[in-house]
Amino acid sequence: MVRSGAAERERATVTTARSWWRRGDNLRADAQAAKDAAAEAFYELDSAQRDLVISIETITAVDNSPAAQRARADFRALGERIDQVSGAYIAAVDTHDLDRDELDASAAAHARSELTKAKDDLVRAKADLDRFGESLGPLLGKAETQLARLAPAVERARQGLLAASNALDAVRASGLRADDLAGRLAALAPELTKLNQGAGTHGVQATIQRADEVARAAEAIRAEAERLPERAQEINKRLVSLRTRTQALATRAEGVDPILSELRRRFSLACWEDLQQVPAHARTVLPQAEAMLAEAAKARDEQRWPDATSRLSTVRALLDELDGAVSAAGDRLRRLNEVQKDPGAEVEKTRFAIRDAQRLVMQGRSTPEPRHARPLDEAVARLDRAVAGLEGRHPDYWHFLTETAAVRETAARVVANIREERAAHH
Repeated sequence: MVRSGAAERERATVTTARSWWRRGDNLRADAQAAKDAAAEAFYELDSAQRDLVISIETITAVDNSPAAQRARADFRALGERIDQVSGAYIAAVDTHDLDRDELDASAAAHARSELTKAKDDLVRAKADLDRFGESLGPLLGKAETQLARLAPAVERARQGLLAASNALDAVRASGLRADDLAGRLAALAPELTKLNQGAGTHGVQATIQRADEVARAAEAIRAEAERLPERAQEINKRLVSLRTRTQALATRAEGVDPILSELRRRFSLACWEDLQQVPAHARTVLPQAEAMLAEAAKARDEQRWPDATSRLSTVRALLDELDGAVSAAGDRLRRLNEVQKDPGAEVEKTRFAIRDAQRLVMQGRSTPEPRHARPLDEAVARLDRAVAGLEGRHPDYWHFLTETAAVRETAARVVANIREERAAHH
């Protein structure tokens, strides 16, 4: 029995020792698992931070708005926090050597606790970093869109400059100098130099804007160069046309004096007084037009196309104004002849306009609107006065014609107002 009891005690001692040894192995394994989990969290956090660095650099290259500046500041703050938790993780790993043989249970448990805490801090920092990355979506999308535009915009500008240069070469080969277009193209050379220096020097947005402006300017030069032969032909045609018109208008102006003579002989002063300066005006304007035509021809010969175009436009304006004055004299005599022969036709035409307006005023009503009826009543009285003014030895037919025209205008205005009001009501 004694020997048997001693054997039992020996077996119990061995079993207890083996239990403590297995517990130590388990604690070492738990600490190693915590270390592996912390290492995985550290790797994931580092990868996420590297990806976001690229995103922030993309935004920085394009966007300097307040929102972008806040994003950069927030990322810096996150970076400082990441540095702290990463430093704590590295310190925990360096502090605890889980492979040494003399690692006891207490040290293993302490190592597991610190490594687990380091892992949890890394995971929380990664979660915050992920949320921050999601918040960058709009800024990053805008920046990537800008960057995607950069290369095509610069290429369009270069191709536009090449097309403009080729168009200028073709024009010069046809015998046209196009000096002004060549000067405009040369002025774009500094802008091309800046484009070649790239967005790294001048910024993405500024480079895209410069590229778009260069492309537009080059396209305008190309279009004008290609149209230059046609423009030269148009200027030649306008020169011939305006010379012919000037000569024809000079001939017509010579007929104004006989017209005025007849007006003076047959009608009162009020009928022609405003026309008596037309011959003198023609004698002033026609030489001006001829001199301007000569300047336009010289500019054409010297291939100063804008100057030629400007002078031809001035000639046209001068002739338009004089044409109106010369035509007014002939038209005045014709209308005065018509009304002298039959003033009743003018009266009837005017009364018809009034009656037409009155019918519209009364349409669907038993009494007219005063604001519509009053102008028409005044128009009737005005017409009656104009007709009465024809009585006498030297009636002012021109005053009569201007009065009847004014009466018809009043009637037309009333009609237009009524129709606008009814359209708005419906």
